[in-house]
Amino acid sequence: MEEDFEEMIMDRVESSSIDDVKPKEYSDPKAGQIISFVEEKYSKAETARETEEQRWIQAYRNYRGIYGPDVQFTSTEKSQVFVKVTKTKVLAAYGQIADVLFGGNKFPISIDPTRLPDNVEEVVNFETNPDQVKANESMPDLLPGETYQEFRERLAGLEKTLAPVIDKVKPGYAKTPTSPQFFPAEVAAKKMEKKIHDQLEESHAKKHLRAAAFESALFGTGIMKGPFAVDKEYANWDEEGNYSPVFKTIPQTTSVSIWNFYPDPDAATMEEAEYVIERHKMSRSQLRALKNRPYFRQNAIDNALRLGESYTKEWWEQVMEDDSQESKSERFEVLEFWGFVDTEILEQQDIDIPKDLRDAEQLSVNVWICNGQVLRLVMNPFTPAYIPYFAAPYEMNPYSIFGVGIAENMDDTQTLMNGFMRMAVDNAALSGNLLIEVDETNLVPGQDLSVYPGKVFRRQGGAPGQAIFGTKFPNVSNENMQMFDKARVLADESTGFPSFAHGQTGVSGVGRTASGISMLMSAANGSIRNVVKNIDDYLLAPLGKAFFNFNMQFDFDKEIKGDLEVKARGTESLMANEVRSQRLMQFLQVVQNPALAPFARMDYIVREIAKSMDLDPDKVGNNMTQAAVQAEILKKFQEANPPPQPEPGVPQQGVSQGAPAGVQVQDTQGSGGGTIGTGTAPQPGEQGFSGNTGEQPIQ
Repeated sequence: MEEDFEEMIMDRVESSSIDDVKPKEYSDPKAGQIISFVEEKYSKAETARETEEQRWIQAYRNYRGIYGPDVQFTSTEKSQVFVKVTKTKVLAAYGQIADVLFGGNKFPISIDPTRLPDNVEEVVNFETNPDQVKANESMPDLLPGETYQEFRERLAGLEKTLAPVIDKVKPGYAKTPTSPQFFPAEVAAKKMEKKIHDQLEESHAKKHLRAAAFESALFGTGIMKGPFAVDKEYANWDEEGNYSPVFKTIPQTTSVSIWNFYPDPDAATMEEAEYVIERHKMSRSQLRALKNRPYFRQNAIDNALRLGESYTKEWWEQVMEDDSQESKSERFEVLEFWGFVDTEILEQQDIDIPKDLRDAEQLSVNVWICNGQVLRLVMNPFTPAYIPYFAAPYEMNPYSIFGVGIAENMDDTQTLMNGFMRMAVDNAALSGNLLIEVDETNLVPGQDLSVYPGKVFRRQGGAPGQAIFGTKFPNVSNENMQMFDKARVLADESTGFPSFAHGQTGVSGVGRTASGISMLMSAANGSIRNVVKNIDDYLLAPLGKAFFNFNMQFDFDKEIKGDLEVKARGTESLMANEVRSQRLMQFLQVVQNPALAPFARMDYIVREIAKSMDLDPDKVGNNMTQAAVQAEILKKFQEANPPPQPEPGVPQQGVSQGAPAGVQVQDTQGSGGGTIGTGTAPQPGEQGFSGNTGEQPIQ
């Protein structure tokens, strides 16, 4: 079963596409202006990105430990060592980001109701006390002009749950202690959250987010795109053992390498970007596979394949491939454009623009081109239209989409460390060998001047004096290593990652004690907290909102409809679960006071304690509202099925046969219902002490 879900999506939003070319016809007059438009935008973005590419290449070389062409060694420099401290810092930053984002048991995105939700009730209640029900018998308070059926629709996902007591449900907070409360907006939010988390797991979002986090630490920017509807294949075998895969359409998100990302150069943030172009490197099989995706022009793809491979390596690709001399590759260069195009250009291509969009001056489209062929041109299927790319900076650059990473921050200190280490090694090699000076006038002619243990030099008669002199070169390696250590300290300062945070031993001073190292680690978390906040604001929150809009647009479910907002929870993971659990337990002890108990939501506290223990609160127990509904159902069942009455003369369990009827024996220990052994034993000389004989106590 293979359902073309994305095509269904296009039909829903009345998206339009360009007609395919005729078979075996290379000319495509309708697409000429579109191709020139996309290539012009790509050329502009590529030119504006050259400075950024230089920075990224330098960061890559420092990470790999490779000297660039700007470093020239003299003939006397024997050591060409590269101390890869940059790699250590980048991996430490990447590791901390990954630990923060995935330290919990779920993806760091949550869905919560807004403070004042619309179209869904924030809280409802119903009375369980029969006497109170009779005193308050009336219809629930409805909004002006609202019917009782419309009120039920505002219960969202709780409409079915509250069906047994729907006639008693009223909006608002409870006014009596016997009225349980329900939160439809929160239930709808958590149901949407579960759905999004399931979709993220299906698309392996954690793996792609880790790739984006790594590039964010190394190059300064991590990029993700999506969600897009794709058909995922699930392995399945029928009863006869034949392979019969099952295809399920899911929204998928992927990471995008910073090298293939060409945004609008005039935009400082993704919200300001007019367009984004992604450069693909595709093989023949990958290009042919595009035919199976909706609204791709099959004849145009065949024309692009006939024209042959067209991928030309950029200069940075040859550098990253370790001095590759081949500038061509047996691949196809495909450009994917997402952005705004003037409506006039689209009308010239004979595209059927939806009626409600014909008055717009520009429209958002998706265009794929390769070898001068338009492979796909469709209207942006998302409502509201947005560019499905999200760029998270490691350290913000307020004047560019691209941020600043660890490698760039410590570029100068890495150069200093390399220089001082080379000098120290060369000096150690020079000072570790003896420099020999020979006076040949005092030696026999033809003497072999090689030096080895036991060597005998023959002298000839003549002026007295020493023929062979040994000179030791001064060793200044310690001074060079001191400068190296100073440069390493500066690297800690410039990156915000102290060396002890990634395993340096021999820490002295305040770091010698457990409390001291804890203080240092807490201070070191300040820099990573800002990084995670950037990932929350620029990547996780927009990505979660995109999944939310995707589900509301293409997979609508009225039970998860509500006034909801997406929140990124990456920074909350910085607080260890142990600390969070301790704080929750302390708060729980505070509200044990009967005077404070009515002000605490015990069901929420229990759920948060379960979360801090990495447990699923929906699996380990029920909340109070679910328990109240169950109790109401059980109450009605007991009223319809009363328990059997005991027969006369038959003793009941727990009732003494010698006691009057209806009197139960409460004292099973023989203590008379009291407590034995309480109070303080009398001291010598006091009344009641058995040792008193009437004599005066010895003073």
